[in-house]
Amino acid sequence: MYRFEVYKDKAGEFRFRFKASNGETMFASEGYKAKASAMHAIESIKAHVGGASIDDQTTSVA
Repeated sequence: MYRFEVYKDKAGEFRFRFKASNGETMFASEGYKAKASAMHAIESIKAHVGGASIDDQTTSVA
């Protein structure tokens, strides 16, 4: 099961990471001063990820 993990870093900021069903971290967030800000970022990702496009910057235009 995929999941978001919310935690506090050593500096006391709230962060989250997105984990795959095998436990591997797929991505991690920046630090947030308020837990509510981290939770808002998670909700924003969940709401908008379906409409995200792919910007492949590894291809060259020739």
